[in-house]
Amino acid sequence: MEIVWQTPAHPAQKQDFIFHNGKRHVRPYYFEFVSHVNKRWEGKTIVDLFAQEFRGRSRDYYESAVKCGRIQVDGENVPVSYIVKRCQKISHFLHRHEPPVMAWDVDILQNEPDVLTVCKPASVPVHPCGQYRKNTVLGILQAEYGLAPLYPIHRLDRLVSGLLIMAKNPAKADIFRQHIEAGLLQKQYVAKVAGVFPEGEQVVDANVDYNAREGRSTAEVGISNGDTTLKGKAACTKFTRISTDGTHSIVLCEPITGRTHQFTGHPIANDMLYLSDNVVDRSTLGTTADRAAALSGSSPETSCENHNEEYKYCSEDFIIDPMCTHCPSLAPNGYDGHEEGLWLHCVRYSGPEWVYECPYPDWASVS
Repeated sequence: MEIVWQTPAHPAQKQDFIFHNGKRHVRPYYFEFVSHVNKRWEGKTIVDLFAQEFRGRSRDYYESAVKCGRIQVDGENVPVSYIVKRCQKISHFLHRHEPPVMAWDVDILQNEPDVLTVCKPASVPVHPCGQYRKNTVLGILQAEYGLAPLYPIHRLDRLVSGLLIMAKNPAKADIFRQHIEAGLLQKQYVAKVAGVFPEGEQVVDANVDYNAREGRSTAEVGISNGDTTLKGKAACTKFTRISTDGTHSIVLCEPITGRTHQFTGHPIANDMLYLSDNVVDRSTLGTTADRAAALSGSSPETSCENHNEEYKYCSEDFIIDPMCTHCPSLAPNGYDGHEEGLWLHCVRYSGPEWVYECPYPDWASVS
């Protein structure tokens, strides 16, 4: 069998995706990861470098990968004792398994000459990052509609759904960038929160510190003496209750500056990082694997039962690689199958002489 090694230049295609049990999987593929030796790496053996810097695999794996040419330096095979030098190109050839996302469509809302807007599903990242490359909004739009290149003009976290605006060319993207830097954009989100949210307009003006490791933001509350205990970026959010059923509330959130706050006492009703035991029954809620891992500080294990189930279904749908640490599973190790996302949805962006909107999600109603 001839192995075709993909690089970031290879576009996503329709046949790359497998749909199973309500999820969109990516057919595992061979991929070349490239890095260059930096000052910290210089002088280490090739095996020590990988064993110390990339701890997701064992030292034995890295020794085998070097010996069989799955790890190369400047395009050449090297011995396991090889000492790397500054700026050398290191290639790691892997059988790549991307995490699954929910199999919801990326619906196109407006398709204009210079602008594309879509409704981003929760659980799908916008652009390639970490383990995601094809299972992204940009990858899906390229595979299913041939739309590329696209330039997202604002952030939308992976677990958040709703309006995503993309420019079709750098010139249009630069115009949006100028509007953002000048503070000319207004945005609105809708959220489903726990409890009965107060009536009337509520404004939170407090610093927000984002902890990337834990995947959460913390708001700095005001202190009477003016001192602060938490460093963070200035942020202000306006909240308005739309409806409530006595248990949950639908709230319109309008970030004025910075990130969207969580409102004290009324967390997003399915956000396990913010919910406390006395707000909601945790047993009724799911959580995503990466958020569960953030709480425990480690990656959750994939059960043998789930592992075997994926193998039975998918063993004929992709090549099993004997060196791959994820095979025969379709998804990478460490994903528990809960990828539904948060009850937080972007509904509107506006700027000078333009407005883009997205329909409300099904959960944004209470009876």
